[in-house]
Amino acid sequence: MKFKVTLAALICAFLSSNAQEISDTKFGKGLINFTAKDSSFSVKFAPRFQVRSISSWDHDGDQYGSPDHNFIVRRARLKFDGFAYSPRLKYKIELGLSNRDISGANQFNRNTPRYILDAVIMWNFAGNWELWAGQTKLPGNVERVVSSANMQLVDRSLLNSRFNIDRDLGIQLRHKTDLGNGFLMREKFSVSQGEGRNVTEGNEGGLQYTARLEFLPFGTFKSKGDYSQSDLKREEKPKLMAGFTYNYNQDAVRERGFAGDYMIRTDGSIYETDQTTIFADAMFKYDGFSFMGEYAKRTADDEIATEADGVTPTGDVVLTGNALNLQAGYLFKNNYEIVGRFTTVDYEAITGALPVEQYTLGFNKFVVGHKLKVQSDISYTAVDGNDDNITFRLGFDIHF
Repeated sequence: MKFKVTLAALICAFLSSNAQEISDTKFGKGLINFTAKDSSFSVKFAPRFQVRSISSWDHDGDQYGSPDHNFIVRRARLKFDGFAYSPRLKYKIELGLSNRDISGANQFNRNTPRYILDAVIMWNFAGNWELWAGQTKLPGNVERVVSSANMQLVDRSLLNSRFNIDRDLGIQLRHKTDLGNGFLMREKFSVSQGEGRNVTEGNEGGLQYTARLEFLPFGTFKSKGDYSQSDLKREEKPKLMAGFTYNYNQDAVRERGFAGDYMIRTDGSIYETDQTTIFADAMFKYDGFSFMGEYAKRTADDEIATEADGVTPTGDVVLTGNALNLQAGYLFKNNYEIVGRFTTVDYEAITGALPVEQYTLGFNKFVVGHKLKVQSDISYTAVDGNDDNITFRLGFDIHF
């Protein structure tokens, strides 16, 4: 509570001190854009939030029952970024305020809300080399790295929710290579703690190692469109990014590596097992048409967590398996868009989880690109080909 009050006071004080000034900034470019007179630092402040309405119908074997309704503030965030000392040293801080943003309190983060999403510095120390340090997204599947502010459907796919590697604390080394004739290759490497964000009680397992290669045979996308869904810039020439990620979480202590329950034994020790996740994905855009495809696979040395005797199951199971996600959309010139998505998730039999198929159809209206939009989608989900569900979602995004 003290954190919220202090943050609100600082923001109000800044706004009050500049209340009589007319800014030349525009909607969607940040609420505050400030650069020191001596160019020693800059800061941009951009709040955003997403509101959702969700209605869900389960099939009971004969017919669909009465719907369940839910209205939520899905995300509410404060983002700060800029440079410090030199334009070659950038930073990003992003804080989450909604229930879904801050949930996950446990003994390993002192049972406190997880406000911090990103707290990272990015140093362009030489040529095309960058060193990142702090807490931020790992270079995983493209769908996860795309900001939740720039999504084409109301939320990410089942592939992402089950197998992504998300945020972690550590360092990243990034480089890009011009292979000639506009062909660009990007290399990204990371060493991180392996237990996700906002951990305060030290590293319980081993470290996590991530490597990603990206190939852009037709050059860069407009406005970093390879990491923004929908072809809002209407690429005049075909643009493609193909990416491959390998992630190894040594002695992982959580059911999904970075997330899920800690696999704690009855004697208080923690079960550890090596987990490996691979991704292959692609983003394509041309003249209003966009396509994103992803494949993910996670394996573990031993999926069934055991007690200290190495035999008795604890009840915890590492979520392993594979998934495929295909998504395509077309943006009309009046800024309406139609989107389709198909996702399959197949779990390893030892996990006891059943296979899932999901079909999603979405409609969007972009008022100011991703900064102000209305989105809706309807999904049909089948679990093991039997248990059916229909879900309709409607919401809006506003990003200053």
